[in-house]
Amino acid sequence: VCRVATAGASGQPHVVPVCHVFLGGKLYFGSGDDARKVLNLRDNPQVAVTVDVYSDAWGQLRGVLLQGRARLIERGPAFRRIRDRLYAKYPQYRRDAALSPSDSVIVELTPTHAFTWGL
Repeated sequence: VCRVATAGASGQPHVVPVCHVFLGGKLYFGSGDDARKVLNLRDNPQVAVTVDVYSDAWGQLRGVLLQGRARLIERGPAFRRIRDRLYAKYPQYRRDAALSPSDSVIVELTPTHAFTWGL
């Protein structure tokens, strides 16, 4: 499961699950352009993301926490390329939550810190 944490200008934290892909050392996810996480990132591009696998056998817990800076990709070839990768990883995405430049963005996280456990 992947969760993204943002905070806007007020500092109020906001955490939500997202569907993600890793490409070229960066993490990407899509969102509606009016979602709270996107509005927060417009005010404050600092972001944290966890990707983890839970197990009742706690010795098998594993995951990664990435902290860094977000960039919003609103259209163009990069938007289409990442959207296509998200659609390939999550086939239902295209049908159930299509990403369009008219009302969506791709968020690119460039990590500045990474912490892992169980890996």
